[in-house]
Amino acid sequence: MVTGTNGKTTTSRIIGQILHENKTNYITNKSGANLVSGIVTTFIEHYRKKEYHLPKTALIEIDEAAFKVITERISPDILVVTNFFRDQLDRYGELYTTVRGVREGLERCPNTQLILNADDSLCVSLAENREKVLYYGFDDNAYNNQIENSNSDASFCIKCRTKYIYNNHVFGHLGSFSCPSCGYSKPLTQVTCTKIPELNSTNSTIEMKLDQYGKIRTTINLPGLYNVYNALAGTALGYQLGCSTKTIIKALNTFECGFGRMETIVKDNKNIRIILVKNPTGFNQVINYLLTEKGNTQIAFLINDNLADGTDISWLWDVDIENLQLISDNTSVFYTSGVRGEDMSVRLKYAGIYTRKISYIKDYHELITTALSSMKENENFYILPTYTAMLDLRKILQKKFGLKAFWK
Repeated sequence: MVTGTNGKTTTSRIIGQILHENKTNYITNKSGANLVSGIVTTFIEHYRKKEYHLPKTALIEIDEAAFKVITERISPDILVVTNFFRDQLDRYGELYTTVRGVREGLERCPNTQLILNADDSLCVSLAENREKVLYYGFDDNAYNNQIENSNSDASFCIKCRTKYIYNNHVFGHLGSFSCPSCGYSKPLTQVTCTKIPELNSTNSTIEMKLDQYGKIRTTINLPGLYNVYNALAGTALGYQLGCSTKTIIKALNTFECGFGRMETIVKDNKNIRIILVKNPTGFNQVINYLLTEKGNTQIAFLINDNLADGTDISWLWDVDIENLQLISDNTSVFYTSGVRGEDMSVRLKYAGIYTRKISYIKDYHELITTALSSMKENENFYILPTYTAMLDLRKILQKKFGLKAFWK
């Protein structure tokens, strides 16, 4: 199983590719239906398709709030936890409540092997009183965020409430944390990113050290610093299963991103790139990625407040939208749409984006047509939707451009 706030779908896709390259037959909830109902349906569907015979392996993406429910019936052999960030307060509640829920689920699974993000103090807390734990994370010299630490999710020690100090900061509350009072700190990692030679707009090149395997260098078929963590998580799972480095490297080179996770659609040599946004930390990482854009571009924000998105959108004011001013000169239009598109327009205005560059278009068909008609060849049109907006948008794009269904 794979759970956590950000990166579940992408990490699951990477693991799926590793299993595929390893010739391991498996079933999975590829559509991202990660609540209890979706997981049950996954097993039922595959049971029917395989004529009453299931593979021995299941790869299940699981919503972090649903984990403690599903473990009443299923105990995973391995649980990969990506991270914990503030997300959908109306649904998950306070962040430590989410962590506590996963911990309660693990109490029913004493023999489960844990694969944890060592740079996340909340993730590491799950390892208390457990022996079967494998850690992944960044070496202190691999990457150091020069921007001031904007840690607002987990600034204080989960053990004694003393403020953490950091030897190295990656983003959010991720990094080499340590408590000066009780000594709670980042553990040693078995899968470690030691260097990032290149981060560009299409992929990333990283060097990793795997205990017992040594160092490897690979290209990740996705851009963005946050996807380096997803690659480390997938690599850690492959390492735990005993997959060869050749298998892991090939999987990282070739896996397909999930729908809405940097999914790219090309029309008349014009690129539409869809990137899901759902909480402040994830949104900030997408903005950091957009800041690497050198060419002329257009950006659309599709913001809904349906139950699956989170009905409270006040989190938009915790996102560093102001940083978009750095690319406003080469961004011709900032489109807004969705149920709360007008709220997003206001947020952009307060972030210092000129109102003449902000365009609210309610209809998705019109938005896509307008953007494509004003683009030149090889330019990028970035669409940043919340979850239900992404589903609605993709139905339109699937019909318009003949895409595969999102669950394929």
